[in-house]
Amino acid sequence: MKAGSARKSILITGAGTGIGRATAKSLLARGHKVYATTHHDAEVAPLRDALGGDAEVFRLDITDPHDRAKIAELDIDVLINNAGQGESGSLAEIDIDRVRRLFEVNLFSSLELTQIAIRAMIERGGGTIIFISSVAGRIPLPFLMPYGMTKFALSAAAAGLRSEMKTLGKGIHVSVVEPGAFHTGFNQRLWNSRFEWMDKRSIFSAGQIATMKADSTRTLRWLEVKSTASIVNKIVSAAETKTPRLRYVAPWYVAFVVRLLRMLGM
Repeated sequence: MKAGSARKSILITGAGTGIGRATAKSLLARGHKVYATTHHDAEVAPLRDALGGDAEVFRLDITDPHDRAKIAELDIDVLINNAGQGESGSLAEIDIDRVRRLFEVNLFSSLELTQIAIRAMIERGGGTIIFISSVAGRIPLPFLMPYGMTKFALSAAAAGLRSEMKTLGKGIHVSVVEPGAFHTGFNQRLWNSRFEWMDKRSIFSAGQIATMKADSTRTLRWLEVKSTASIVNKIVSAAETKTPRLRYVAPWYVAFVVRLLRMLGM
């Protein structure tokens, strides 16, 4: 346990893989009570095995009202909204139902879960809400905007909710964590999802689509960070501190690039 930090009860969604699982492991190692949740029943046993007996693992599909209601009965000091999905493709031709579904998962369901947690935190005398967004929610990236739009909205929601909770005065803190590209497999699924439906009917030519595929592979190979340690440390810091900052970004150079691009009006 970090010096000066108290043991907390922490629930994290989307803990089945990647950053979510790594964060759950770190929090457990630091002595916290962890509720590690995952989307599918089939993922529960493997996650429990990976985390060990100290974690309480169960299915929590954040789009399911009955699943969301489970957290009302738990004493949660920190809610980490990590569950999310990805979709890529041109806004000029993507099926809008794909975009609607993505907003339902990445924004609306996380907000509905957060509302339940806040009610309980008011009764307990305070708590912390953490939203896992993305640097894709700070810079418009072509062909990644279906995902990016949901993260723009989530980062904005976190900032607004943070101010609202200050006005409420019940000791509830809100932070947003914005990861760069980490090698967990999520980015490959995100970037390649467009190719599941872009075909001969696309407004982009076969040659352009082939170039996109090659560029995706090359860009991710250059961009992705192999270890999730830096972003996990940011999430843990936001969960443990008494007065978390609004925004945490990792790796550090991504935060610098984001600020630079915004200064340049991009």
